[in-house]
Amino acid sequence: MNISIAQALRVDSSACVAFIGAGGKTTALFQLARALRNREGLSPVIVTATSHLGAWQFGFADQHIMTGSPAALEELEHGLRGILLVTGEMDGDRSKPVNPELLNWLHEFCGYHSLPLLIEADGSRQKPLKGWREHEPAIPEFATHVVQVVGLTGLGKKLNEDNVHRPEIFSSLSGIPLETEITPDAIIRLLTDASGGLKNLPKQARRIVLLNQAETDTLQATANRMVQPLLSAFDVVVTASLKEEMIYAVRERIAGIILAAGESKRYGQAKQLLDWHGQPFVHAVAQTALEAGLSPVIVVTGAHEEKIESAVADLNVIVVHNAEWQSGQGSSIRAGVLALKDTSVGGAIFLLADQPQITKSVLQALLEKHALELCPVVAPMVMDQRANPVLFDRSTFRDLLSIEGDVGGRAIFHKYRVEYLPWHDDRLLLDVDTPEMYQRLISDETL
Repeated sequence: MNISIAQALRVDSSACVAFIGAGGKTTALFQLARALRNREGLSPVIVTATSHLGAWQFGFADQHIMTGSPAALEELEHGLRGILLVTGEMDGDRSKPVNPELLNWLHEFCGYHSLPLLIEADGSRQKPLKGWREHEPAIPEFATHVVQVVGLTGLGKKLNEDNVHRPEIFSSLSGIPLETEITPDAIIRLLTDASGGLKNLPKQARRIVLLNQAETDTLQATANRMVQPLLSAFDVVVTASLKEEMIYAVRERIAGIILAAGESKRYGQAKQLLDWHGQPFVHAVAQTALEAGLSPVIVVTGAHEEKIESAVADLNVIVVHNAEWQSGQGSSIRAGVLALKDTSVGGAIFLLADQPQITKSVLQALLEKHALELCPVVAPMVMDQRANPVLFDRSTFRDLLSIEGDVGGRAIFHKYRVEYLPWHDDRLLLDVDTPEMYQRLISDETL
């Protein structure tokens, strides 16, 4: 299933999205405008620019108004249709940027009518890459999303005026001399520099890198290698070919939530602290989650709070205590999701503290399937049985918070499309519910 650009950017009708960078910025903006117009039942979408726009770009819109004040728009308030482009007056073959008064009016107008506002916030002279002058990019503080567009066709080319807008600035920020080959590392340094790709980004905005022009397998593989260093500074890295209207992958930080609150009354002792190759169960699960790249990793405690917290004290995890642990697993799920409320994660994998046999490979396979399809729920399928752990997209979080009693995430499966990941490892089906099951687990030489 092809992911739409609106899904990839996680944009809804209330969003204010600023596009910056080079290598397909205008194309991305108008593709998103069309996607939102279709998704929102043909409601109008407002497009504007805090930079110059070339006259050749005007044709992407259904309507175009050149004005320096809100008056012309107020007269059309009830006749807006399709994609409306609002620019300043012409300056040669380009339109002037809209002024602050008009931009603020557009923001208030779109907010009142629940319409998306899309803004082109800098120029690139149709080059795949660029550097930023002091006044760029012109991103309003109220932007909810900032999309940094990068043209991958600039890779391997010489750093000069032919391939880069303002190559001298690019050289200074990336650390490579003029007329040398542009490398992925150079682009990463540029994008993660406070005076480069991170410049003028509003604190509350969702930060997105769109690696465009990935038409070949080689460029897609290169984009994949750029993801992890970029996710240290951005919330999302999207690999795409806007020319083909294809989104290849949406890679976000995915959290790991380890459910470790149970009393283990039937077992007779805390299962979370049983030995697994010289370390407690919960420590082994948390370590695997970290090695798989889950971030943040949250350990939800309950009955044995202090001992479990001590068992993971040497790991880079967040420990959350569930005071309502006796009410069942639903309260631990809520505690874990609530711990993510101030983060920009794209989803969470829920892991059980009594399954130390879970491997890094299955976690990474879940991450990959989610990145390629943005599935609401992804679960392993072993011998026709659903297994743990399970990945839940952030779109399910509201419903996860509503779960009550001693049931897990399966309580909301009926509301979402569940994608299954075929997995040929029946160890995923093994839970340590009794001492006999524990002995079976640790005696299995294949583990």
